[in-house]
Amino acid sequence: MMMKAQDIMSTEVVTIRGSATVAEAVTLMKQHNIRTLIVERRHETDAYGIVTETDIVYKVAAFGKDPKKSRVYEIMTKPCIVVNPDLGVEYVARLFANTGIRRAPVIRGELLGIISVTDILQKSDFAERPKSVLLEQSIQQAIEEARSICASKGANSAECAAAWDAVEEMQAEAAHQRAERLYKTAFEDHSRH
Repeated sequence: MMMKAQDIMSTEVVTIRGSATVAEAVTLMKQHNIRTLIVERRHETDAYGIVTETDIVYKVAAFGKDPKKSRVYEIMTKPCIVVNPDLGVEYVARLFANTGIRRAPVIRGELLGIISVTDILQKSDFAERPKSVLLEQSIQQAIEEARSICASKGANSAECAAAWDAVEEMQAEAAHQRAERLYKTAFEDHSRH
């Protein structure tokens, strides 16, 4: 069973208003020993925002701006990328890799938590149970099953075709994980023999 965002997210999320000063944001970060604040929505249909210590350093400190006069809404990212609590950890990691972000709020209607690259490293089971290894094992089993189905039902049967389709789906997912192109499917390999 793949771990989900909700399994490893932190539920202790500190929020701030967009109208708050950057100095207030810095104080909150220091008090809670955190690097990110989620910016509250102004109303039900508004988007959440996010402000990080990097935003503060790069957009305020680096320019010598007064944090007591700068507002969170001036430096935050909004709308920010959000994660569904049911999203598998592997897909959260892929989302982070593709967007270059390091953390995101976990939201289903309301703010439930925050998930970061640190959570993925420290709390998920990807190191003990890498999906690619599990997938490779499943592919080998599916190939054996497909061969036996085709042997018993016939190479041109619908069951045989469906069994190889299932193998190809798994191979495509494995190739996507490796960020590689699938050169030859198991069925093409099987057909040559």
